[in-house]
Amino acid sequence: MLVIRRRAGESLLIGRDIEIEILDIEAGQVKVGIRAPREVPVLRREIAATAAANERAGTAVRESVRQLRDQLLSKSLSNSSPVNR
Repeated sequence: MLVIRRRAGESLLIGRDIEIEILDIEAGQVKVGIRAPREVPVLRREIAATAAANERAGTAVRESVRQLRDQLLSKSLSNSSPVNR
């Protein structure tokens, strides 16, 4: 990890397209401005972690629904009379 000290009003560059500017430092908090191309996602870590957890939960729910559907279809087909097939 690269550690850089910056004061309010100073900035740093990441590559050619991303600029991080220190806007304000007050009461132990740092206000940061980020200039980046629109195609570069910029997320707070806690938001990214929540989105990843939601995606994992959604995947688990979809898999459970698929398994339940398959079980119901299997029971339905095994319980139907030969005439109805």
